[in-house]
Amino acid sequence: MLYSSNKSREQRNNPMPRKPRIEIDGFYHIVNRGVEQRVVFEDKEDYEYFEELMCFYAQAHNITIHNYCLMSNHYHLLIEVKGETLSKYMRQLNMNYAIYFNKKHHRSGHLWQGRFKSWFVTDEAYLYTLILYIENNPVKAGIVTVPEAYPYSSANYLLSHEIPQCLQNSWVARNFSQESQETIREFFHSQPDIDQLSEMKKAASLVEAPNTDKKPNEDKLRSILQKVKDKKGRNALILQCYEQGYSQHMIAKVLGISQPAVNGIVQREKKKVIVIT
Repeated sequence: MLYSSNKSREQRNNPMPRKPRIEIDGFYHIVNRGVEQRVVFEDKEDYEYFEELMCFYAQAHNITIHNYCLMSNHYHLLIEVKGETLSKYMRQLNMNYAIYFNKKHHRSGHLWQGRFKSWFVTDEAYLYTLILYIENNPVKAGIVTVPEAYPYSSANYLLSHEIPQCLQNSWVARNFSQESQETIREFFHSQPDIDQLSEMKKAASLVEAPNTDKKPNEDKLRSILQKVKDKKGRNALILQCYEQGYSQHMIAKVLGISQPAVNGIVQREKKKVIVIT
């Protein structure tokens, strides 16, 4: 009876309970912040302990970590989920880190701002832009000049000679396995399209289920780009393909040019469209 009474009181105080998360297989962008924007990582030991928990529980819940960045008062994760494990993973990660942090720093109460925020990654173009956005957080904040110089992000490890087990199945590790470190470095140094990322997040908030038929096909892209007759036509077609969901990485691979070159073409072609309109 005591449990029922407590539950009724909670229902009276909260007439509109929060909706449960709908978890579907795929990639998720996760963000969580300290309560009242407080610092949640105060020293090297804090960052490293969170990384340990992040990797340990990922293995326990069959979750793939693709990219992450730990800033002083918040963090970003890009993970891949199979089965309804996202909420369990995040609950264990945030709860156990909060217990550790409060005990170490002699504090009590909530550490996190609330429930973590999550966005379902709807296609490869979103994924590609998101990776660059996450890795460039410390650069945007003025902490470092290049992503790999920041010690508490995946870029730092993905450009090391020995990629840790936690990141060995990441998108970058898989897709750049035959490439040089310089190619990976050029990829991370590309600037994310923030406007496009904002639009993609809006679309992701409306998604109900992943559409596997929308995954960009490399063979189809190759057949499209074979129609190119000159450089001007190629550049216009590159922008069209990019806006249709093909990643800059895939376009570069098909054309045999560097990803930064494709990024430069996309940005210049976008400016032309703006001028014309």
